[in-house]
Amino acid sequence: PNRRELSKKYRLDISNTQAQNEMLDKLTTYKHAIKSNTPVPKFWEVSTKEQVAAVKDQLVYPLLVKPRLSHLFEAKFGRKHLTAENYEQVLNAFSAATDAQMDMLLMELIPGDDDQLCSYFTYLDEQGQPMWHFTKRVIRRFPAGMGGACYHVTDWIPEIIDQSMRLFAQVGLRGLANVEYKRDHRDGQYKLIECNARFTASNCLVSAAGFSLARYVYCRLVNLPLPPMKEYKKGLRLWDPIRDFWAYRERKKLGQLTFGKWLVSIMHFQTSAYFRWTDPMPTIQRFLKPLTKKFKRG
Repeated sequence: PNRRELSKKYRLDISNTQAQNEMLDKLTTYKHAIKSNTPVPKFWEVSTKEQVAAVKDQLVYPLLVKPRLSHLFEAKFGRKHLTAENYEQVLNAFSAATDAQMDMLLMELIPGDDDQLCSYFTYLDEQGQPMWHFTKRVIRRFPAGMGGACYHVTDWIPEIIDQSMRLFAQVGLRGLANVEYKRDHRDGQYKLIECNARFTASNCLVSAAGFSLARYVYCRLVNLPLPPMKEYKKGLRLWDPIRDFWAYRERKKLGQLTFGKWLVSIMHFQTSAYFRWTDPMPTIQRFLKPLTKKFKRG
């Protein structure tokens, strides 16, 4: 909303602000996905309990009661969505969200572990053409199934590029673009989770792998030669040690992961989101933040 005022004093990257705003809303994102033939999980648009009751026999479980504006929902509830195992839980979760004046969707939970999540990154020029392609996968999240990723790895997943470009063209995005999918083992399709027209939390991994998005955008803004964006390191990992250890303990209780297998999974060269020998304090603060939150809850 402040782009016009900011542009009077600063150089801003190219942007379709309407498209960016629409990608913040899960409902408009999924409607654009359907129009562009991008695979999506089943979802139901509901705004009243009567509408929830009308689709009761269509619902599948487990089910996500998912906010249209996830950043507002997470600020309110401290999580990205609510999960329901039956109709009564759907009503309770829906009531909690609507009482907080949050618009929600009912959405199918795609089966499979978090390692089926992956993302595509690119930059769309003034004509909407992709300047390069980058993909990565998630190894683990904490909490499982709903938290932020605590372990990522760069990879090459060409299957998600064409469908991402269809979505971007339908929406009209310009500039940085990122889209997240989850592979559904039932039909092999990569189904849309969300679309972001911005830098993301895994930006440091993208940069460490050889694609410095910040440098690329800066060079475009000031008309400097663009950095080469042709090849990046595959298999490079981004690890959040504290949250990933909690992820291991969570999976151990469920019988999904042993200490030995967890240890083997982290025996790789790791990228740190924050640590630099010349400035270690951000890392110390980052380590203390989740610990402080956990002790306060305890």
